[in-house]
Amino acid sequence: MRVAGAAKLVVAVAVFLLTFYVISQVFEIKMDASLGNLFATKPPRYKCGISKACPEKHFAFKMASGAANVVGPKICLEDNVLMSGVKNNVGRGINVALVNGKTGELIDTRYFDMWGGNVAPFIEFLKAIQDGTIVLMGTYDDGATKLNDEARRLIAELGSTSITHLGFRDNWVFCGGKGIKTKSPFEQHIKNNKDTNKYEGWPEVVEMEGCIPRSKTDVEKPKEHTFTVSGKPYQKTTCKYFKSMQPSRCACPLSL
Repeated sequence: MRVAGAAKLVVAVAVFLLTFYVISQVFEIKMDASLGNLFATKPPRYKCGISKACPEKHFAFKMASGAANVVGPKICLEDNVLMSGVKNNVGRGINVALVNGKTGELIDTRYFDMWGGNVAPFIEFLKAIQDGTIVLMGTYDDGATKLNDEARRLIAELGSTSITHLGFRDNWVFCGGKGIKTKSPFEQHIKNNKDTNKYEGWPEVVEMEGCIPRSKTDVEKPKEHTFTVSGKPYQKTTCKYFKSMQPSRCACPLSL
């Protein structure tokens, strides 16, 4: 009887020790995991989601062309989305955002239909861009069919090299500036090629990010005037663009 009791005691102790060991191991693993989560450092997030921080006196930007004729382009500067499908300010053709190169302030956003539209308003828009302006452009669907030599030359003067051979349904993103003395390093271009296209009839989306040096020169603000369109007065509104788009309906002074 004593031997049987001793055996039972040994078994009970063994079971207790084994249970204690298993519990301690599980607890240790959980503790290690908890401590790991506690002390793990999250990777830093930089403006616009770019891969690294920009130096001082630089603007962070990230942009993407449109995806086929389904998803519009997106332009972000200093963590502010300037153009996107969500903001409902993008469209077929060439999408453009103008930014003050010294302050980073958004000046204007436009898109110009280069498939079914007219290139003339786009040319006038390009001519009106002031020195010191950062110009960000991205295509959506087709950005080249209506481009002519004059429009291509004006974009090339902003620092583009790919604009001379931008073709039908090519995807293209570009960041340059008015008054730039060299060719811009910020440009990506993918040709429309049926053998390599990601989508039927369109190449894959092209993306780009980087850091734009701040300009030392502020952008000259256009003069403001009171003007009328079809007899309706508009107070303290810039005439410059409206006059170039619809000169016959705008009573802005022609000397602007």
